[in-house]
Amino acid sequence: MSISSSPVTPARTRDRELTSHRGAERRGIALALVLCAQLMIILDMTVVNIALPHIASGLGFSESGLSWVLNAYTLTFGGLLLLGGRAGDILGRRRVFIAGISLFTAASLAGGLATSAAWLLAARAAQGVGGALASPAVLALIAASFTEGRERTRALSIYTAVAMGGGSLGLVLGGLITQWASWRWVLFINVPIGIAVVACAPLLLPESKRQPGRFDVAGALTSTVGMTALVYGFIRAGTSGWHDHQALVAFLAAVILLAAFVTNESRARQPITPLRLFADRGRTGSYIARLLIVAGMFGMFFFLTLFVQKILGFSPLRAGVSFLPMTVALFGVSRLSPRMLARFGGLPLMLAGMLPVVAGMAWLSRITPGTGYLSGVLGPMLLIGAGMGVVFVPLTMASLAGVRPEDSGAASSMVNVTQQVGGSLGLAALVTVFDAASRHAGLAQAHSAALQASATVHGMSSAFTLAAVFDLAALLIVLTVIRDRGRARAVTSSTAQPREEGGATR
Repeated sequence: MSISSSPVTPARTRDRELTSHRGAERRGIALALVLCAQLMIILDMTVVNIALPHIASGLGFSESGLSWVLNAYTLTFGGLLLLGGRAGDILGRRRVFIAGISLFTAASLAGGLATSAAWLLAARAAQGVGGALASPAVLALIAASFTEGRERTRALSIYTAVAMGGGSLGLVLGGLITQWASWRWVLFINVPIGIAVVACAPLLLPESKRQPGRFDVAGALTSTVGMTALVYGFIRAGTSGWHDHQALVAFLAAVILLAAFVTNESRARQPITPLRLFADRGRTGSYIARLLIVAGMFGMFFFLTLFVQKILGFSPLRAGVSFLPMTVALFGVSRLSPRMLARFGGLPLMLAGMLPVVAGMAWLSRITPGTGYLSGVLGPMLLIGAGMGVVFVPLTMASLAGVRPEDSGAASSMVNVTQQVGGSLGLAALVTVFDAASRHAGLAQAHSAALQASATVHGMSSAFTLAAVFDLAALLIVLTVIRDRGRARAVTSSTAQPREEGGATR
């Protein structure tokens, strides 16, 4: 005798399928919303690069002072990322996400209206603060909206593509906007997008449960201001000499503030940067290697955009499109990286990725005023793009391997922090070398355009040489510090779970 249960009618089945379809559709729209916001934040790290010559002529920036248009954003963004993540946990992620995008949008409008260098730099710094509040909430909101399994994997793979390709895409987009409108629209374009995101977020995004906790404001401020002082010291020393009083004061302030940061983190009840993360040798090595790689990459973007426009005479549109091969190489290779990681392991892949990066940067160091795009720029771009696409996934896995569950958020955020800080420090160091080398080549005394171009390119060549040294140092760290094959195997085997965080933090 069988016991019959309530029959599942075709109408009930259709209702369930319709409800499931609507839920999936709603989650897809929510994913598009947060990824649109994340892409906007990532693009602003590089979208202004192509516009830099126009910004310099419009607001009276010097070439060394121009680097602050990038550094004002990356320093506040990287320095406050951990605090932004903690704010989302304590106050609610959707609430903090909306606040961050609102500030980012308002700052973009202010930057587009800037009539002075100081005004623009203040707006860029405010953009960085807004990005630091919004960005950590994006990944958490994706995890809350999509259940474990195929749905979340697909969502995170799209997130990874946005995160990895956004910086390079910004160079192309910046060229298009600058050519067809003006450099101000590089910032204005964020305004309608930001307003749409803020309007739709309360309707589409779930709010997270608030967690008890404390804000480590002292840690956030000492680290951010300390790094800003260090970057300012480098740039000031490059323009005014290493005996300049303001440069020396900046270096002293940086030492004091960063020492205060370490002391605070060792004593704080809930530090934004748990120092135990650095107890693992391999993880610390992965952070340092990433910092050095990004230091060279940011400097390469900065000087190469100036080279193709000021020396080769490219229009902003043509300059932006000239970076497209590197974008395609980076994005295409990065999609194959997880498959190669499973087959070859983390360490061999990192070494294989670093070799073309070092070769490409060394090739760029040979540029002269007579170097053409096809003969001396395209090849290095392809090498660097392909190498970066290979190295970042296993390097991120190494940063997350063996992390305690309670430290997973901080470890993931540290990947982003080292990336932003590395970009700012590297750019400052390369600008310092550029100023010294171009001055030594007689830029200040050059009266003809040819002599000025020769001195400028000599400075750029010296900057690319230092970038190649950074990449070579990163290769040596990978070879000597992250040499544990057991770690490489652990990195590979842990791809299924930490890979979600690793891809996202790129």
